[in-house]
Amino acid sequence: MRERTDFCLNKASEAEIADHLLRCDTDFVPPLSDRVELSSYAHKIACKAVRFEAWGEAVLVGLVATYCNDSERRVAYITNVSVMPEWKGAGIASCLLDRCIEHVKKLGFEHIELEVDSGNAGAVRLYEKKGFTTKEMSGREVIMRLNTGKDA
Repeated sequence: MRERTDFCLNKASEAEIADHLLRCDTDFVPPLSDRVELSSYAHKIACKAVRFEAWGEAVLVGLVATYCNDSERRVAYITNVSVMPEWKGAGIASCLLDRCIEHVKKLGFEHIELEVDSGNAGAVRLYEKKGFTTKEMSGREVIMRLNTGKDA
């Protein structure tokens, strides 16, 4: 049985992020390690992203990482949404996305964008449920956008 899930902001170390990404690697479509070097990506997330984290049994079990650095265009970018396989189905990704969306709204960003593979139907459904719509497609790559309601 799982312990309760604790939600935190920016608690994980770079090593904990790297371990989490490795544990979730094959759940990405295609696998994350086919697209990025995991330790470098973990470093970038640790240094530059706002991290919405779910912890269970003293392990980082869910992560949404967002770059909120495009204040000129007022667009935030979700670079990672991941939940360890044995923790899926508990609503963790949904809860982390809700926290991320609220944070981005409070910062005054107009939009949130993310990229997802069209073959990852579960992720696409989750993002659509949260209000994201397809902005553009290129091959299997889908760029989705959420209007935060902060348009000037």
